[in-house]
Amino acid sequence: MTRTDDIISVKNVYKVFGAQPGLAMQMLKAGASKGEVFEKTGQVIGVFDADFAVRRGEIFVIMGLSGSGKSTMVRLFNRLIEPTSGSIFLNGNEITGLADKDLLQVRRKDMGMVFQSFALMPHMNVLDNVGFGLQISGVNERERNGRSVEALRQVGLAGQEHCFPHQLSGGMQQRVGLARALANDPAILLMDEAFSALDPLIRSEMQGELIKLQAEQNRTIIFISHDIDEAVRIGHRIAIMEGGRVVQIGTPHELLSRPANNYVRTFFNGFDSSRILRAGDIARPDVAAPYIAGTQPVLLADTPLKEILPIVATATCPIPVIDNAGLYKGSISQGQLLSCLSRA
Repeated sequence: MTRTDDIISVKNVYKVFGAQPGLAMQMLKAGASKGEVFEKTGQVIGVFDADFAVRRGEIFVIMGLSGSGKSTMVRLFNRLIEPTSGSIFLNGNEITGLADKDLLQVRRKDMGMVFQSFALMPHMNVLDNVGFGLQISGVNERERNGRSVEALRQVGLAGQEHCFPHQLSGGMQQRVGLARALANDPAILLMDEAFSALDPLIRSEMQGELIKLQAEQNRTIIFISHDIDEAVRIGHRIAIMEGGRVVQIGTPHELLSRPANNYVRTFFNGFDSSRILRAGDIARPDVAAPYIAGTQPVLLADTPLKEILPIVATATCPIPVIDNAGLYKGSISQGQLLSCLSRA
């Protein structure tokens, strides 16, 4: 059963690539592993028993190593790839069995997609590139141009309507691709490694642009990435995939502080944990120095780790941590802080 704030959900979805998906599914149901299925049948398991939901108005990041199934997953949402088994729901309505005509309407009205490649038509100017999907949908020229101009304004390209793709930088070309998806005003924006081809500075700018757009429009965005820094910056929640399975879903804070396994933990190796962790996450009870309210300085549990660094570094004893209700959560010593930072 889907919740009212779930915009899209998948239930027990499998995707098998190969000529014998039925045989592969029988083996999986009997307990065979992905590797065993491939070894005996040559069938590749792209997605294995996915079961989760994306909430309305969130940036939901799907990440994993190459071959983990993340790009397959996003293409299952709009059925560019057909699931072998399971169900996909949009606003509580199953779209897995939709006829081609109805599915086309879902793709045109409910889901827009932005790819890593800019996929712009070189012989068309910016305005016509943005309005191309609307033109295919039969939208008249006046409305098409109006919606395209507005989409270009949203991505910071007002005034560039009559330029051609070769006259634009890579970042500007990707903005055109984003504007083309926005022109249809989709409820869900699907983005597959959309910024990975950009240089770091432009990539950072586009991430900021996406965060701004989502905040202004409350649009649901499903973003595929292999970069943990990008995922943490833009994602409200992150789904981590391994071998076709969704291993864990959570906020950046939840994944960093409570990783489900070593695979999830590996993604945060070298990551600056002080960007996410707070005082309450590293506080530990100190039986040798019991907390007595009002006798010494304290830290609030939700204080960002970066803010407590200079305080703990200069303290002569562990500093107590309390929550917003004044309840003692533990204390932080210099040793605890150094240990936490050394794991980053």
